[in-house]
Amino acid sequence: MNEIFDYLKSVFNENGFRLYMIGSCSRDFLLNRQIKDYDFVTDATPNDISKFLKVDQTFAKFGTVKFKFQGELIDIVTLRKEENYLDYRHPSKITFIKDINVDYLRRDFTINAIYIDENYQIIDPSGGFNDLKNKILRAIGDPLERIKEDPLRILRAERFKLEYNLQIEKSLEEAIKLNYSLLNKLNPNKVKLELQKLEKLKEGGQNEIRGKCS
Repeated sequence: MNEIFDYLKSVFNENGFRLYMIGSCSRDFLLNRQIKDYDFVTDATPNDISKFLKVDQTFAKFGTVKFKFQGELIDIVTLRKEENYLDYRHPSKITFIKDINVDYLRRDFTINAIYIDENYQIIDPSGGFNDLKNKILRAIGDPLERIKEDPLRILRAERFKLEYNLQIEKSLEEAIKLNYSLLNKLNPNKVKLELQKLEKLKEGGQNEIRGKCS
């Protein structure tokens, strides 16, 4: 993992940009677990990135590019602000930014907003690292608003609970119970995919949590 991140961070830094681990990537790094998803964020826009890396820009308008390196498919997402979730899934407005303290506000849970910079320093505006250590799943901001923005977060919450042996914080748990029916408004294929991930975890049992946070 370090080799992949070290290579890319040097490329981004040489071109005047920052690069951070995020999401399951930073989470699993901190827990000393095998990293399965390579998720990075940057202050470079997709157009900036395309000038120094050969990337797949299929989802560039959403701030996401994909890069293949050492046989791994890496997601690189531009720091951004999102507004107006009109279809229970996607924001109708995206603004590229450079401030982590704004970017984290669009994220779902605190454990998904742990940034690790080029020096392997933790940047944690929502307290996600402590929640991860204390095995708590907590929403960023108003849990009801987070769930209504994207009801798929209901299933993601259940998956994270199983995968990391977490306890769902009370107000988030209540928001999930009240809005479970909103899953019917989503693309059935998206729901099916998330359910498959959940079932795979149930079949395999909970992963033992070891490493730096234990």
